Amino acid sequence: MAKGESGPLIPHMRLDELLEELRERLEAVLATRDRVHALLDAVVTVGSDLDLETMLRRIVRTATTLVDATYGALGVAGDHETLIQFVPVGLSEEEIARIEHWPHGLGLLGLLIKEPQTLRLAHISDHPASYGFPPGHPPMGSFLGVPVRVREEVFGNLYLTEKRGGGEFDEEDEAIVTALATAAGVAIENARLYEETRRREMWLQASAEVTTSLLSGVEPGRVLTLIARQARQMAGADIAAVLLPDETGRILRAVVADGENHERVVDAEAPIARSLAGLAFTGGEPVTVTDPAETDVPIVIAEYVPLGPVAAVPIGAAGGVRGALSLGKRQGRVPFNQAEVRTLHSFAGQAAVALELAERRMDAERLGLLEDRDRIAKDLHDVVIQRLFAVAMTLMSTVRLVERPEASGRLSNAIDELDGTIRQIRSTIFALQAPGDGDAGLRARIVELVEGVRGHLGFMPGLTMEGRLDTGVPPAVAEQLPAVLREALSNVVRHAKASRVDVSVELGEGRLVLVVADDGVGLPSDGRRSGLRNLQDRAESLGGSLTTGRPERGGTRLVWSVPLERREGGPRDTG
Repeated sequence: MAKGESGPLIPHMRLDELLEELRERLEAVLATRDRVHALLDAVVTVGSDLDLETMLRRIVRTATTLVDATYGALGVAGDHETLIQFVPVGLSEEEIARIEHWPHGLGLLGLLIKEPQTLRLAHISDHPASYGFPPGHPPMGSFLGVPVRVREEVFGNLYLTEKRGGGEFDEEDEAIVTALATAAGVAIENARLYEETRRREMWLQASAEVTTSLLSGVEPGRVLTLIARQARQMAGADIAAVLLPDETGRILRAVVADGENHERVVDAEAPIARSLAGLAFTGGEPVTVTDPAETDVPIVIAEYVPLGPVAAVPIGAAGGVRGALSLGKRQGRVPFNQAEVRTLHSFAGQAAVALELAERRMDAERLGLLEDRDRIAKDLHDVVIQRLFAVAMTLMSTVRLVERPEASGRLSNAIDELDGTIRQIRSTIFALQAPGDGDAGLRARIVELVEGVRGHLGFMPGLTMEGRLDTGVPPAVAEQLPAVLREALSNVVRHAKASRVDVSVELGEGRLVLVVADDGVGLPSDGRRSGLRNLQDRAESLGGSLTTGRPERGGTRLVWSVPLERREGGPRDTG
């Protein structure tokens, strides 16, 4: 019985073992099938986005999921066998904040850049090239590194650490990540081609917009703002600024900016002799920096916005550079690649040509305007004034023939009006013959001051100017007159309560005379006169005088008179 009972147990046990082995193999097949499906899904997912930065992070996240890694990263290799970008996955914001700095490509990571091949380790620290982790970096054990190639060129490496469950990465994990890295290389190349095409389209559109704006007469300041905005969008930068040399030729000043905190960058200065923008300006070639903290060359935009990659591009070709275009990206973003820099350089060069053409067009228009003004001035002088003068002479000879006093008075008034009209036309002739730069002319400054008080008074003051004010007034006097007129008009606005104000500026007989008359309440007998004392001091400092009075119609008449040439022994020279 014992033999009969024990006999069937042996085949039964063998069958159980075979079934268990079959079950394990089926599970392995199913697991492999699932991982293959997951890999296929990952390949499709990785290639579904054409934004490079988004794609890089998706590649790392997909790789960690496929091999159950706790941490993952993609290091982008740059020149000199270093890491120019590090894209981590699996670290919290607190853990990232505690890390002193990202790896620079030394030790084991540097080895993978120099010798791009798959590397699988049970413990990172066991490898002789292990350099250790930066301060604040979490501890990591198991490691899998796989190179990512784009057209046989090493783009970077995928780094995966800390397999979940405490195990090690196996050959199957290595095979899956290697396949993913191959697909990632294709996707990265597609993203690069897409970026290049999009960048060229933006360059053509931006260049056309800038050229059209300049040649259609848009203000140069607005065009410079357009250049900064288009360049920033073209390069995907966070901040862009246009820097132009100042009058000394030693400083570059940011005249316009666009992007993050751009208002803080405007008016920032960078020395041409020693700054990143200065290097581009003097050398006529683009200059890039991956990390401003690792260079001792001042970067003006990085002083106001925390930046990572920075590029400076000359505006114009070597020998004719007009300024510099400075652009920056936030820390952790992909550095400016050569294709972006070349596109920016071409765009800035074309913008410089457009600026040159616009200036030449403005010079031609200004020359035409000056020629028209000169022709009009000659016509007024040779034709209009002579005819008015002849009419006035005829009326003067007619006055003696008129017996009725009323008619004689009317003729005299008409003659006075003609005389005043002739003086006004002469003043206009002087204005037309003055230099074309209205901002530098004394006449323009006087007109601007008089028109400026119109809103405060509720009416436009009368204004008469006679003589070559733009060319015949010495600089010292021309500097004081606007300040005196501003103070006089301010007194009228604050105190006079006038319904009429007349301003007269006359240059003649070696003196400049300013008269401001109003029909207001007049000067108070016991009021403060600090403003008048200031005007008197200005007049005496130039050897002149200030007088105030009350005309017949009421109000106040202020006369500020100074000689055109300072005489020795004047009121301020008696000490």
